[in-house]
Amino acid sequence: MTITYEWRGDFEDAALNALHAEAFGHAVTSVDWWARVHRHSLGWVCAREDGRLVGFVNIAWDGGAHAFLLDTMVARDTHRTGVGTGLVTTAARGVRAADCAWLHVDFEEHLRPFYLGACGFRPTDAGLIALG
Repeated sequence: MTITYEWRGDFEDAALNALHAEAFGHAVTSVDWWARVHRHSLGWVCAREDGRLVGFVNIAWDGGAHAFLLDTMVARDTHRTGVGTGLVTTAARGVRAADCAWLHVDFEEHLRPFYLGACGFRPTDAGLIALG
């Protein structure tokens, strides 16, 4: 399996909507991801295998020192092959090149080994208010 990673890579909304539905377990929607990431993001990373979108991560930011990893998604048939780690590594490289000082991520407990182990994040205290 040869996976390529591209910072701010091109993608089709339909492919990303299908990948998001697969990764997060919901019906396929019609989100305009292209407009969303161009409006709100420092960057994003696309992972492809033979032209097929198999991974994606979005990086929002505050316009300064802080970037935020969001919506990490990997196609099921590529789980546990390093695609997720490659997405995060490529994202961190892009964030570093943009002169950000911090890359933040929050995650569910079952993803702790991935983010803290495989990706090198360190645990911090944080807070969250559920708004809906």
